[in-house]
Amino acid sequence: MDFINSHILSLMTFLPLAGAAVILMLPGGRDELVKTVAAVASFLPVPLAVQLWFTYDRSVAGVNVASQFQFVEHTRWIPSINVEYFLGADGISMPMIILTAIISFLAVIGSWNIEKQIKGYMALLLLLETGMMGVFCALDFFLFYVFWEVMLLPMYFLIGIWGGPRREYAAIKFFLYTLLGSVLMLLVMLALYFNTTDPETGGHTFNMLHYMQQSTHNEWLRGFDIRILMFLGLFIGFAIKVPLFPFHTWLPDAHVEAPTAISVILAGILLKMGTYGLMRISFPMFPDVTKWFVIPMAVLGAINIVYGALCAMAQSDLKKLVAYSSVSHMGFCLLGMAALTPAGMVGAAFQMFSHGMITAMLFFLVGVVYDRAHHRDIDGFGGLGAVVPVYTFYITVAFFASLGLPGFSGFVAEAMVFIGSFDVFRTIVMISASGIIIVAAFHLWALQRVFLGPLNPKYAQLEEINAREMFCLSPLALMTLLLGVYPMPVLNLMNASLVRLVDVVNMVI
Repeated sequence: MDFINSHILSLMTFLPLAGAAVILMLPGGRDELVKTVAAVASFLPVPLAVQLWFTYDRSVAGVNVASQFQFVEHTRWIPSINVEYFLGADGISMPMIILTAIISFLAVIGSWNIEKQIKGYMALLLLLETGMMGVFCALDFFLFYVFWEVMLLPMYFLIGIWGGPRREYAAIKFFLYTLLGSVLMLLVMLALYFNTTDPETGGHTFNMLHYMQQSTHNEWLRGFDIRILMFLGLFIGFAIKVPLFPFHTWLPDAHVEAPTAISVILAGILLKMGTYGLMRISFPMFPDVTKWFVIPMAVLGAINIVYGALCAMAQSDLKKLVAYSSVSHMGFCLLGMAALTPAGMVGAAFQMFSHGMITAMLFFLVGVVYDRAHHRDIDGFGGLGAVVPVYTFYITVAFFASLGLPGFSGFVAEAMVFIGSFDVFRTIVMISASGIIIVAAFHLWALQRVFLGPLNPKYAQLEEINAREMFCLSPLALMTLLLGVYPMPVLNLMNASLVRLVDVVNMVI
C-alpha cells in the first residue's frame, strides 16, 4: 500500500502502457482476450483516481503556485541535460486526471464492437491514455513535451486507420496542425531551458516550478517583447488544441472521420489540454504578458462561443453539429480564464470538467445511432422517439445538459464564467450570452427533427440502445446531473489552486 501511495501518479500513467505491451504479446485471433486485457488495463487507474479524490488535501494552496503540489514523484532522469522525472497534482490537474481515467475506461468499453485489427486499436488506445495522463501529471517541461507528443501519434493512427471514408485527410490535417503547435512549444521550452538555472546544481533546467519562480527575475527574460513572443508561441500551440478560432478547422474533420470512442476521447479530454496548458504553463510563467493579453483572449473566447454555435446550427450531420458545439463551449473556458477573477477561473476549469462529461455522452450517443442507421443525416431520421424511447431519454438528457439547462453541470460552469467575467468584460460577455440562445436553438431543432414528428418508416424496427452502451452513458449522465445540483465536490477540489493562480497573475504590476 505504501508503494501505491508513493507512486500513484506513475501507476495511473503507466498501467495502461503495460496493458498495451501485454496486448501486443498476445497471439493473433484472440480478440475477446485482447478486449478484456484492454478493459482491465484501462480500469485500473479508476480506483486509483478514487483514492486520489479522497486523499487529496483541498485546503492546500501553498505560499506560491510551485508549493501546492501533492503526490509528488521527483527523481533525476537524464542527468547530463538535467531532465527530471517529476510528477505532481494540484487542484488544476486533479479533475482532469480523474476525468481521463473515467473516460478512457468507458472508451475501451465503447470500442467493444471494433472488429478491424483489434490488437493494434486497443494497444494504441492504451498508449493514448498514457500520453494524456502524463500531460496532466508532468511538472518537468521536457517530460510534459514527451507525453504531449506520445499522445499525438496514437491519435493520428486511430483516425487514419479506423476512421471513416476521408480518414487519411482528417488524420494528416490533425497531425499537421498539432505538430505546428508542438514546434512552437519546443522553441519556447528550449528558450526557457537555456535561460533558467537550477538553484541546486546551477545548470540549466526543464523544471516548470523553477520557470514559475524565476522567469520574471531572469535577465534575458526580463525583456517584455521577448516574453510576449514566448507567450504567443505557447498560446498558439495550446489554442490549436482547444481549438480556438481560426485554428479550429481540423476539429470537425477529425471528429466526423474518427471512430466513436476516439471522438469521445478527442472531445472529452484532448481539447482540455489546450486550456490546461494555459493554466499550468502560460499563466504562471508569464503573468505580466497574461495581463497584457486578456482582452484578445476574451474576444477570441466570445468568437468561439458565437461562431461555433452558428456553425453548429448550419450542420446537417449530427456528429459535425456536436463537433462545432464543442468549439462553442470551449470558448467559455477562455472567457472565464481571461477575466482573471476567482469565479471566472474556477468556472473555466469547471467547464473543462463538465464539458468533458457532456460531450463524451453526445459522441457516444451519435455513435449508437450511426451503428444502427449507418448515417448521421439529421433530416434523414424523424419520429425515433416512439421506436427507441430509452435512447431518446439519454440523448435528451445530453442535449439539455449541453445547452446549459439549470440542474446540469453545464449551467453551473457557464453561470460562473459569466458572473466572474461580467464586471471585467461587460460588452464581450453580453455578446457571448447570445451564444446560449443559439446553442439552445440548434439542440432543440436537432431533437425535434430526429426524435419527434412522424416516424420515418425506414426506422420502424430500429434497435434500442443496449446494456453495454447504457453502461458507458449512465455514469456520465449521473455525474452531470449530480454536479449540476451540487457542484461543490469538484469546485472544492480546484478552488484553492485556481484562486492562488489568480493571485499570482494579479500581483504583477
